[in-house]
Amino acid sequence: MKISSEKELAEAVAGAQGPVSVRGGNTRGFAGEGAPLSVAGLSGVTLYEPGALTMVAKAGTPVAEIEKALAKENQRLAFEPVDHRGLVGSDGSPTIGGVFAANVSGPRRIAVGGARDFLLGVRFVDGQGTVVKNGGRVMKNVTGYDLVKLMAGSFGTLGVLSEVSFKVLPRPETEASLVLHGMDDADAVAAMARAMGSAFEVSGVAHDPASGRTVLRVEGFGDSVAYRVGRLKDVVQVPEIEVLEAEASRAFWERQRDVAAFHGSAGDVWRVSAKPSEGPALAAKAGAMAHLFDWAGGLVWLRCAEGTDVRARLGAFDGHATLVRASAETKARLGVFQPEAPGVAKLTAGLRARFDPRGIFNLALMAATA
Repeated sequence: MKISSEKELAEAVAGAQGPVSVRGGNTRGFAGEGAPLSVAGLSGVTLYEPGALTMVAKAGTPVAEIEKALAKENQRLAFEPVDHRGLVGSDGSPTIGGVFAANVSGPRRIAVGGARDFLLGVRFVDGQGTVVKNGGRVMKNVTGYDLVKLMAGSFGTLGVLSEVSFKVLPRPETEASLVLHGMDDADAVAAMARAMGSAFEVSGVAHDPASGRTVLRVEGFGDSVAYRVGRLKDVVQVPEIEVLEAEASRAFWERQRDVAAFHGSAGDVWRVSAKPSEGPALAAKAGAMAHLFDWAGGLVWLRCAEGTDVRARLGAFDGHATLVRASAETKARLGVFQPEAPGVAKLTAGLRARFDPRGIFNLALMAATA
């Protein structure tokens, strides 16, 4: 079912006779079981105040439309959301509601925060068809119930977003990236930690073992970028260094953001979030065909043989492993999301019972955590 207004959305949910699969552009492959309920028809920017760095848009608005409007004012989505289409082999258009529902955040998350940190207000329809509003257009919430943060990353299991308001940031004048060569995983993570611990405002830190490249990004005014690039060369203490100037730097980080190295390749793809210091050991335990580091080692992308139970290989660790790309059978067998601890699972079940008492939203999507 395709919806074109919030009223239609509320009526569709209230009248649903069974489970519904909530989706926008459905480009990430995270829709659960049930009759498709698309909010792609809820589209359009309803308010944009460049001077206040805020925008309000309907949930089905394509991210490309958002970025085009922001570019006209030399602004951007600072958390650079990942475009999953090339990675999972999907089509369609990523939507702004989907970005916030999945808390989709790219390489710049280590510097500015994730999508959740920029979400100011939401409108959504709960499992009984009631329209709920929370938050506003400023970084303040006095209601006592921060449903804004709760909805970010809930993957449509608590309610269907109809509208979001969010903060944007100015686009920097330029950027550049340092490329360090010849380091193994442990040395790369150590160098990335030194860069992140410096005073030079690094906004992207990644390592690709296949190419032997470790890349550090800085952004800002031209003179500041040139100065920080020079100082970072001393901080990382690596002899072989090259510099990617603005255009080449942007091209690299777009590919890094979208995990382009795994596009069109065989195997399942896992996303592992952990302490940066644990990244190399976890990558080794996984026994993957290929791996990539982002977030200074705190995010590990793994490409593994089909059907591999990566969680079993990793064992207990301080983080979580998400199955991003795999067959329907593998997703059903292993579960997409990391199983929750019993106490957290109890809280989660309570929230779902409150917001979706009939249990109709994205059935089985988070079955592994229930």
